[in-house]
This record gives sequence, C-alpha cells and structure tokens, in this order.
Amino acid sequence: MKFDKINNKGQARLFENPYLEMLTKGHPAVIWGMYIPLLSYVVYVGYTDYDLSVQHLILLFLGGMLFWTFFEYLAHRYLFHLISEKHNLQRFAYIMHGNHHHFPRDRQRLFMPPVPSIILASLLFGLQYLLLGRYTFGFYPGFIIGYLLYASMHYAIHAFAPPFKFMKPLWRNHHLHHYKNEELGFGVSNTFWDRVFGTMFDLSKEKEDKEKVKELMFEKKKGKW
Repeated sequence: MKFDKINNKGQARLFENPYLEMLTKGHPAVIWGMYIPLLSYVVYVGYTDYDLSVQHLILLFLGGMLFWTFFEYLAHRYLFHLISEKHNLQRFAYIMHGNHHHFPRDRQRLFMPPVPSIILASLLFGLQYLLLGRYTFGFYPGFIIGYLLYASMHYAIHAFAPPFKFMKPLWRNHHLHHYKNEELGFGVSNTFWDRVFGTMFDLSKEKEDKEKVKELMFEKKKGKW
C-alpha cells in the first residue's frame, strides 16, 4: 500500500455520493456513546436471561478483550494491508485502511463510522453466538470494548506524545509502520503479537525521524476534534 505522496491536509474522497461519503466519518464520542448502552444491555441479558454469573461474565469479558488483540493483529496484517491485482479488493483495502496511510492526519476515519460499525458488529455477534452460544453475552462486550480501546489508542498515537515513558515503544512502533516499513508494526493497542510473530521493529536500532513523526500527528486547531 505504497503512495507516491502522503497528504498531510484534507481527507480521501471514498464515494462520489455525498450521503455515502458522510457515512464514512465518525466521532469517537459518538461511537463510545453508541456502544456503551448496547454492551451494558448485552451483559445484563447474559446475567438475567442466560444465567451467567458475575464471575463468568468477568472472565468472558476479559477473554473477549484479549482475543480482540489477536484479531486486531491479523486484520491489520492480512486484511487492511491486502495486496491484490483485483481492483475491487484494492478498493476495499483502501476504504478500510489505505486512506489512513494516504491521509494520516484525517482524524474522522480512525473509528469505524456508526452505520457500518453497527452492521459489522451485528454480524460479529451472530457469528460469535453460533460458536459460543450463551457465553457470547460476556465475550462479545469484551471483544467490542477491545476494539474501542484499540481505536482510541490509535487516535491518541496520532494526537499527542505518549503520556508515559513505558508507552513510547507502542507509539514508535506505529509511527515506524507508517513511514519506515508497512510490513512491520501491525500492533496498535499493544506490541505483544508483533513480538510473538517477529514483526516488531527493533527500536534499539531505529532512529526516530522527528519530522516524519510530526507529519503523522493531527494538526492542532481550535474547535476541531
């Protein structure tokens, strides 16, 4: 997913239709506000209607969050960076993720927008229910919270410097993924799976290019999110 020029202003035009184009953008607060009530209700149903104990719900929730990290790695590595000679697959990869590499300062497309998000989340719930049955009511909320934390972390990495020293490797791993090598550094919310599968940058040997990092960071404008 190489681009001759990385655009530091504006955003990609994904659809000619203005209504479809509008549906490709989302605000973090809207996505969190949409999911928290829904996920709370899913947990409630699991407790009241499916006889899942608090202990089971907690364990399943944590299991869902952990599984998300693995799903995140696989999706980023093999789906978002999909290389194909077929135009439709290339376009799919660009809509899903390529536009972010092309316009890294576009803060409106780091969270999946509400309508596509709900559709995909519904499909994932159905699939997990087929596989896990009643345990889905604990596992699924953890999985979706894992996604929300991932998207929030991704937003933070492009918004400001790491707030704690121990988080700097995570920031650097993602920055290098953008400007050094897109075939490494697939973890965004964590670096665990990059270390497991050997796709972690050797940060001790990589010198930080502050100018290129600056180009990846959101422009600070009053009244903009």
